[in-house]
Amino acid sequence: MVPVHLYPPGGPWILTHALVDSGATRSYMDAAFAAQHRVPLRNKPEPVQVEAIDGRPLRSGAVTQETQPLVLCLQQHREMRTLDIASMPRFPLVLGMDWLEAHNVQIDWVKRTVHFPDPSSPAETEMLAAAPTEEAAATLPAEYRDYHDMFEERGADQLPPHRSFDCGIDLQPGAPLPVSRLYSLTEPEREALQDFLRKNLERGFIRPSTSPTAAPVLFVKKKCGELRLCHDYRALNKITIPDRYPLPLISELLERVQGAQVFTKLDLRGAYNLIRIRAGDEWTTAFGTRYGQFEYLVMPFGLCNAPAVFQRYINHVFQDLLDKYVVVYLDDILVYSRDPACHEGHVRTVLQRLREHRLYAKLSKCEFHQRSVDFLGHRLSPGGVQMDPGKVAAVREWAAPRNRKDLQRFLGFANYYRTFIADYAHRTTPLARLLRPKTPFSWDKEAEEAFQELKACFQRAPILQHPDPSRPFVVETDASSTALGAVLSQQHGPEAPLLPCAFYSRQLLPAERNYTVWERELLAIKVAFEVWRHHLEGARHPVEVRTDHRNLEYLQTTRKLNQRQIRWALFFSRFQFRIRYIPSSQNQKADALSWKPEDNADTVQQAAPTTILPPAAFLATQEVEPLQARVREQQRVDAWAQERLRELAEGSCPQYPGLVSHQGFLLHHGHLYIPPGPLRAEVLRMTHDAPAAGHFGRYRTTHLVSREFWWPRLKADVARYVAGCDVCRRAKGPTGRPPGLLQPLPVPPRPWHTVSLDFVVELPPSRGCTCLLVFSDHFTKMVHCAPCPSIPSAKETAQLYLQHVFRLHGLPERVVSDRGVQFTFPVLACFAPGPRNRGLSLICLPPTD
Repeated sequence: MVPVHLYPPGGPWILTHALVDSGATRSYMDAAFAAQHRVPLRNKPEPVQVEAIDGRPLRSGAVTQETQPLVLCLQQHREMRTLDIASMPRFPLVLGMDWLEAHNVQIDWVKRTVHFPDPSSPAETEMLAAAPTEEAAATLPAEYRDYHDMFEERGADQLPPHRSFDCGIDLQPGAPLPVSRLYSLTEPEREALQDFLRKNLERGFIRPSTSPTAAPVLFVKKKCGELRLCHDYRALNKITIPDRYPLPLISELLERVQGAQVFTKLDLRGAYNLIRIRAGDEWTTAFGTRYGQFEYLVMPFGLCNAPAVFQRYINHVFQDLLDKYVVVYLDDILVYSRDPACHEGHVRTVLQRLREHRLYAKLSKCEFHQRSVDFLGHRLSPGGVQMDPGKVAAVREWAAPRNRKDLQRFLGFANYYRTFIADYAHRTTPLARLLRPKTPFSWDKEAEEAFQELKACFQRAPILQHPDPSRPFVVETDASSTALGAVLSQQHGPEAPLLPCAFYSRQLLPAERNYTVWERELLAIKVAFEVWRHHLEGARHPVEVRTDHRNLEYLQTTRKLNQRQIRWALFFSRFQFRIRYIPSSQNQKADALSWKPEDNADTVQQAAPTTILPPAAFLATQEVEPLQARVREQQRVDAWAQERLRELAEGSCPQYPGLVSHQGFLLHHGHLYIPPGPLRAEVLRMTHDAPAAGHFGRYRTTHLVSREFWWPRLKADVARYVAGCDVCRRAKGPTGRPPGLLQPLPVPPRPWHTVSLDFVVELPPSRGCTCLLVFSDHFTKMVHCAPCPSIPSAKETAQLYLQHVFRLHGLPERVVSDRGVQFTFPVLACFAPGPRNRGLSLICLPPTD
């Protein structure tokens, strides 16, 4: 494989790789690759039949298209070339003999380079190692080469058949179907979505759907930077009747391998996709995208019953082999033999069983004929079962305490496990002596020896209990500003103490230290679930999570989440757990791991504060002294202030009893008086507009201003300033009740059947009039205006109607107005005295102004 750049006509540069194949007579481009990058194509003059190495025509048929001439670059070598279009899913480009003959390139197989002898292009292009398949990365032992098809990816990409163990999704009767909305996607996410849909439609794993429900999709970045599509099935899982098929007890699985001398571990490829959705239930797995709605034909990841369904099927596959020389936990298969001579036969039996049921393994994750193997978080060997050394690394790396507080944390953590350490009180006597109130803290040789001995006790196997899946798990977590810690524990009886199964801690990454306290505490839970996923995912009992952060109790009901928290929520949907708050004093095990002294060394040594806001955010603090000087000057020229000062000098100020004079300043109950003018506006800007102020509402802004300042009618000035703030009006939506529905008036049957009345006031004077009484006909939209010197009374309003409307159009049957006193019901008598007004109605609609 060699790296190449392509430049199609009118398109951007494309970076890809090409296979140099001397067995191909021509050079080709993959049809799907050309469509993905919109490479311009044209029809060939005549179709060209392509044959395989054995002379058989390829299934894709004859080649009928080719690319338009495009630029092909290998380092400094550049040329124009036309490539035939063929279906080659594994290679985007193939450079065949026509290209090799045209350039007569020389291949150095030792240095893995391609050399162009042409003087015009003397560059050497380094060849990439041929893209290794997983089969090449982890070579299959020779004795199992006849089962190579069980490790190929193409086998797992085929749609599995229906079986009696298909995944059924039974919903709770009467439960409302979840309704979701589409999430906005970036351009890379849109391309990844198209690629996902194309591949899975080709495999037959999904199909278009008309389901009445659909889960949203979103993307999570893998460690390699690629995007992984995820389905948010949380709402579906909530109304799904759970499958109670039990998962194997890990402790029992580990007991079965006692005495085994050799092990082989197999990991199934895309395990859940090897199970079909039960016929008729496909619609429940529907997911919506901007390109349409689709549903799964195979079991996707994220369904709450997926672990139980798969475990039921895999147990059926190996039913007669379980506990003889096979143990299975979901997609992890362990073959063990007490007699090494029988091991090959055992493995071949398992592989044959996989072939019969069309199950495929991932060779890169398989291990064959090993003396020790890591399985479900344990290291198995002929000597027995050992705990993973990484589970106790947190205690092993604990640095010596530097002060009494550090020692209290360590002993508080160790004291919880004293029942597992022989002679615990004797071992900790030199350390406990340092905690006495009148004893100076002196870390001597005796204390160091006791500390190291106590740490050594934590490394011994009896400290960590074997997890028992039949009992509930308790996860205790805590996070500081620099590290996080977690303890996995279980209780082996109603009155028994909580015993540790494993503990874990690590320092926070630089980016993680910027998280909020809530997110750091939630990160500790997420990391604990990742480390102990094989224990917690699919647990028979809900996992109890203990934390000293009370707000995490509402995690599963929080509605507003950012993108990071949404990804975490999808991860947590795989687990059944509840969060319980406990005080820090009762969470010392996890707290000690997250607050180890060496983790906080940088924090202790760093004396300078970290700037998290620009200097402008502290404008109110920086300008206190200049502001006081200007206030003093303004008070000296302010007439109101000088008048109050004279009153105070004469005795008292009865109108404002809280006023006092202090060091030349006029104060009101200790608050500085601000004269009218620019200073008041500046104070309001400091307490409302500044970044540190935060554009609060009138009540909080009034509170901020009144902390230090005062002037008459301060609340009114603050309310007026906040109401006129342009930023607040743009950013803050209305908080009142929404307006009611529109109530349109009926269409009148004839002209001047319905008349609207209202005033236009405060107009520029014209012939002594500053007001207009407007009459409007709802049918013809005709308007009559009656000028008035001022707003008339009810009787004068009726007289104006008679003068300007009645003489032309007669009496209306309906009058529409607001609740002005001129339009109240007694006015009807002024319109038409006597029985003629019986058919007249008055409609009062305040919104009709």
